[in-house]
Amino acid sequence: MTTNVCDLPEALVRKRMTEMVEACIQTNTKPSVLKLARQLGLSNTTFRRRFPDIARELSRFRSAPVDPADEPTAHDRLIARNAKLRRRNQELTSDLALAVAQLQQLALANDQLRKALEDASKVTNIRARKGNY
Repeated sequence: MTTNVCDLPEALVRKRMTEMVEACIQTNTKPSVLKLARQLGLSNTTFRRRFPDIARELSRFRSAPVDPADEPTAHDRLIARNAKLRRRNQELTSDLALAVAQLQQLALANDQLRKALEDASKVTNIRARKGNY
């Protein structure tokens, strides 16, 4: 027993195909017959059987060689890499500034704790006494 599939007009299928191709161009991916068939609620086989011309067009578009003008040039890749390195350098610089601030805070806290310990135990620091001679 087969299920009845509503008849889709070819104009609607072509419209969806055009939308999918445009989306694929923007995302730099290749369109597929299966993807279009699923969007329309059809199985791959049913779509290919009912719309063979559209399936062939999509197959040709999918197997078309990539235009070398679409690929980034060496200069473009170098610019992108430099931008990435600059961002990473800024991140590391801010991390370093934060680490320095934390070290300064720890040094101050250490000095306060050392003084509190000396006051509590009535012991003076030898380094502090050397300067008095």
